[in-house]
Amino acid sequence: MIGVLVPAHNEAEHLPACLRSLAIAAAHPGLAGEPVQIIVALDACTDGSAEVCAGMAAEILSLQARCVGAARAAAAGVLIERGATWLASTDADSEVPADWLVAQRAAGTDVFCGVVDLGELAPQQAWLRSCFQRSERWDEGHGRVHGANLGVSASAYRRAGGFAAKRCSEDVDLVRRLEAAGASIRWASAPVVTTSSRLSGRAVGGFADHLASLAAFEALPTPQLALAS
Repeated sequence: MIGVLVPAHNEAEHLPACLRSLAIAAAHPGLAGEPVQIIVALDACTDGSAEVCAGMAAEILSLQARCVGAARAAAAGVLIERGATWLASTDADSEVPADWLVAQRAAGTDVFCGVVDLGELAPQQAWLRSCFQRSERWDEGHGRVHGANLGVSASAYRRAGGFAAKRCSEDVDLVRRLEAAGASIRWASAPVVTTSSRLSGRAVGGFADHLASLAAFEALPTPQLALAS
């Protein structure tokens, strides 16, 4: 069984698209009928996230940790208890492609680390996509870690100690421990998960802060060379 975990803190706006994309990925014929269970870990939500999940018949796990690492770990723990042999992780403000789970299962490694790109942008924000894409690596062996496009076998996850209760970079922390434990890793260039382009996020030091730092750097004035007199 494949377990999919989705941490969410006040993500009512983005959850419908996320859950629709996961439903399509879970029904992909390439999975040959392997069951998929999806858990949305609602962490200290005060908006309509729970109502969105209820309306889409999505299973939820509620907690008050206000910590993305704790939310991922809680959902992973439930899924492993139910017999999940593979854990796929994404974010509530992201959309996965139809072959997302198929690609993770076909990788043949302990860990799958995929890439992300920005979702739909207003025309006046096209510069942000260019800025982000220039900062990334897209080839096989890219070395990037994104919790929105991550998969790990349950056995390797347990050996590495699982997600730590960190407020950001819990995905990087887990992969580094998996590497140290000798886990095999596929640094995959595809499929690509699309994620929110917001510059103010849910976790200090998270992906939104990364985008904001890129935007700030892009806004810096270009140095002018002094002309010799």
